[in-house]
Amino acid sequence: MIYTASSTRAKSSNFELWSWLFMRISGVALLLLVLIHLAIMHAFQPIENVNFAFVAGRWSIPAWRWYDLGMLWLALIHGMNGARVVSDDYIHTRSWRLVTMTTLYVVGFVFLLVGTQIILSFQPTSTP
Repeated sequence: MIYTASSTRAKSSNFELWSWLFMRISGVALLLLVLIHLAIMHAFQPIENVNFAFVAGRWSIPAWRWYDLGMLWLALIHGMNGARVVSDDYIHTRSWRLVTMTTLYVVGFVFLLVGTQIILSFQPTSTP
């Protein structure tokens, strides 16, 4: 297949279209998820009751783990995509853009792995 400027531009703009759409949908979803999270953690509970035991009790229900995991994944991917767009706008040198994107993706991937591992493998065996 021969790539011309117009075919490369069409593929790039298609990715940017999906990226733009993801940012809008994930932004609304995150707003709802975070408002529910804040209500549960800070409005319906006295702040002195939110401790290790409260979180351990909440995470004993698998649905809450998946809720928090979904919020973590959406927030990290949403933020990484936003940082990608900002760095594309302001970093014009190809080598610096490569360094920035590589750092962004490696750090984001590590955060996703560590956060997922913590949420899914949490066992409240003893209190600290």
